[in-house]
Amino acid sequence: MQCIILAAGEGTRMRPLTLETPKPLLPVCGKPILAHIVESLPSAVDELVIVIGYKGSMIRDYCGDTFCGRTVTYVEQENPKAGTADALFQARDVMHGKFLVMYGDDIHGKDALLEVIAQPHGMLAAFSETPEKYGVLEIGPEGTLSAIIEKPENPPSNLVNIGGFVLTPEIFTFQAEFSIHNEYLLTDCVTAYAQKYPVTVITQDTWIPLGNPSDIEKAEVILCPRQT
Repeated sequence: MQCIILAAGEGTRMRPLTLETPKPLLPVCGKPILAHIVESLPSAVDELVIVIGYKGSMIRDYCGDTFCGRTVTYVEQENPKAGTADALFQARDVMHGKFLVMYGDDIHGKDALLEVIAQPHGMLAAFSETPEKYGVLEIGPEGTLSAIIEKPENPPSNLVNIGGFVLTPEIFTFQAEFSIHNEYLLTDCVTAYAQKYPVTVITQDTWIPLGNPSDIEKAEVILCPRQT
């Protein structure tokens, strides 16, 4: 199974840490975020497709042709500001069969990942105290995804999108519109996809988002607490 990791962004909210280093290579407990992501993947994932852009050569040098026992294919996103849908679509020609989509700045627990890849179509979600900062999920009457609403002023729930999408190449038939956030959003594509394919939502118990420098400190408290 392939896993595509979206790792092209400039990480502006992580500055000054990202001035010299792409966000996926920032260390957490002495190990790059990207390594944490890959090490959490189920053994069924045997190929990585990494979408690179900002300082992408550094990611190539770090991962090489094989990383954590998995072959690596690189895809360039020329304009990382174009959004997550654009990043995914850059890999259209190399994706085949059911695949997993991960964001390059979120650390996940293994159990939920194992559960979600068992679904024909699925995604991970988590409960947040600040859902207005994320894509908020609407769940349909059958318990599957109805829609993902990006950063709503009045969130309909506190269940948010955290990546970990299980999709098929049919996702590439759903082109995203240019959003009010001035980019092409993967969540818009997934919302359209979910109208045709039932997307099972799996709750992730261990989700560590890394958006700004203070998040790294929080992550280290969870992942490598100091011994006293």
